[in-house]
Amino acid sequence: MGALSHIRVLDLSRVLAGPWCAQNLADLGADVIKVERPGTGDDTRHWGPPFAKDANGKETEESAYFICINRNKRSITVDIAKPEGQELIRQLAAESDVVIENYKVGDLAKYGLDYESLKKVKPDLVYCSITGFGQTGPYAHRPGYDFIIQGMGGFMSVTGEAHDFEGASPQKSGVAIADIFTGMYASTAILAAIVHRDHTGEGQYIDMSLLDTQIAVMANVSSAYLTSGEVPKRWGNASPIIVPYQTFPTSDGWMIVGAGNDGQFRHFVTAGGEAHLADNPLYVSNPLRVEHRKQLIPLLEQMTRKKTKGEWIALLEKANVPCGPINNFKEVFENEQVIHRGVQIEAPHPTVGSMKLVASPMRLSKTPTEVRMAPPTLGQHTEEILHERLKLDDKTIEVLRSKGII
Repeated sequence: MGALSHIRVLDLSRVLAGPWCAQNLADLGADVIKVERPGTGDDTRHWGPPFAKDANGKETEESAYFICINRNKRSITVDIAKPEGQELIRQLAAESDVVIENYKVGDLAKYGLDYESLKKVKPDLVYCSITGFGQTGPYAHRPGYDFIIQGMGGFMSVTGEAHDFEGASPQKSGVAIADIFTGMYASTAILAAIVHRDHTGEGQYIDMSLLDTQIAVMANVSSAYLTSGEVPKRWGNASPIIVPYQTFPTSDGWMIVGAGNDGQFRHFVTAGGEAHLADNPLYVSNPLRVEHRKQLIPLLEQMTRKKTKGEWIALLEKANVPCGPINNFKEVFENEQVIHRGVQIEAPHPTVGSMKLVASPMRLSKTPTEVRMAPPTLGQHTEEILHERLKLDDKTIEVLRSKGII
């Protein structure tokens, strides 16, 4: 029994930020019902390839994108554009603790499924809305996309090769960080609202914005600007204040070296057979190495190319120089620490057979997370939920199905 096994969540969200939030709650034990459009479902069901293969190697309809954000949920298909569908959602909301949605501002009010409408049937409801720009302000009605938010929120202005690097340009993250972080913050906000409800009996509305979140997670970069007034710039994989603290090429790939003090720098160059660099008057201290980085870094790159990534990691770990490989995902999941921690898991699935998943990183000693269900097929639990939650009989369910409501 997870820590949230007493909590019921109605997930009206699609794509990434909302489903990520709901999956966090589901991993902690919450009973999450994912509401999807009949026939098509969540957009991410169709985002691929890749799609998971069954035991015979045949491609299924289960996209990798959908798989990563929808485990431990039950899927019900409901057409909320129809009055009968709206009524089903209201009834399910009345039986829920939390509603999560990421529709455009005002869209659900048209269906009577906004917070003001649903709190009439469930006064202590915790209702979380996730949008690109929040519920207020001049951009509130704009659609929000992670890529655009990364640009608007400052992330891309400090990500990519350094400004003076030939051909340099701003870069987005390799993963949709604005969506992921917004989902994480939304999970935290929902848990805080549940605690408040348990103490006071009051529900509340949560307004989550991708742009707000993106700026918040810039952390020290945002703070540096507010403190100094100086606009931060791109440094690529290098540090503006520590040298060497960046990526280096090896003979068979890339590695990271973080020599944060003069002793570590000496150990680094000694391991590479270039101990004389530590005695060079241009490089004997970190401030001098920062000042002369353009001369030093090419010399270090020439040195690091002489050994393999594995050889360097072994040498530098022995010399107590902070370092690490830049792994591709084959190397990630073959890493001994990753294997020991059980990061890759498997769960039975009705079409795939055994589905590979990434475990939740939340490790609780008393109420551990667990994978109770693989990500559901579209509408897999529709009848089960209508029987269990709303006490509908088979005949009523069949009528709803014949009308295209479910």
